Amino acid sequence: MSHKTVTQTTPTSVSERVASLDWAKLAAELDDQGSAVIGPILTPEQCDALAASYDTGGSFRSRVVMARHGFGRGEYQYFAYPLPPLIADLRNALYPPLVEIANRWNQAMGLEVRYPVSHAAFLDRCHEAGQTKPTPLMLRYGPGDYNCLHQDLYGEHVFPLQVAFLLSKPGDDFQGGEFVLTEQRPRMQSRAEVVPLGQGQGVIFPVHHRPVQGTRGCYRVTMRHGVSRLRAGSRHTVGLIFHDAT
Repeated sequence: MSHKTVTQTTPTSVSERVASLDWAKLAAELDDQGSAVIGPILTPEQCDALAASYDTGGSFRSRVVMARHGFGRGEYQYFAYPLPPLIADLRNALYPPLVEIANRWNQAMGLEVRYPVSHAAFLDRCHEAGQTKPTPLMLRYGPGDYNCLHQDLYGEHVFPLQVAFLLSKPGDDFQGGEFVLTEQRPRMQSRAEVVPLGQGQGVIFPVHHRPVQGTRGCYRVTMRHGVSRLRAGSRHTVGLIFHDAT
């Protein structure tokens, strides 16, 4: 009698890592808490290579110094089209499972907007409305830097979920600089949540608002996100936004 040995392989590509996630569990976490941590999706080598590309300038369309606009301290750069392959792969792999959650949330909140299954089709919708500038970005923080609470809206067409990936190693590369979410429910004080991340991990969170089930049905709560003050070192993150900007 022979026995076959079953071997399990570790997902190697970004799309395989994303596809292997427990999306039913992640959707439940998003419904319950308003955020969900995934990964690590990026390897240390991928994180280091992305962070090192910040100063090359070839992959970006514009640079923003946050203090000049009252956004906080630190800076970020928007990627240009065509996106670097790794950034494009992340965007393309994450949109399909997220669009199911996005459409379900809009239905729960009584919003008529529905998002197409294909990310390319959604970008066509953005571009037809004049939103043609890519929004994925990389942020860099140094000692004393922080990001004020905000929302990444950019135009009429807004995909309601986004993902931020930490490229640096907490404790080794930097201290402080925690990712922060706030939630404002009607007639209640704001609730804050600190989301710890490791290198290569991502956090999925709402761009603008999310549904919450109450005693009298589902209602809409407003969400904002930011980064607390960096106490030491250097912190790089990638932000994946699925709608384009005007």
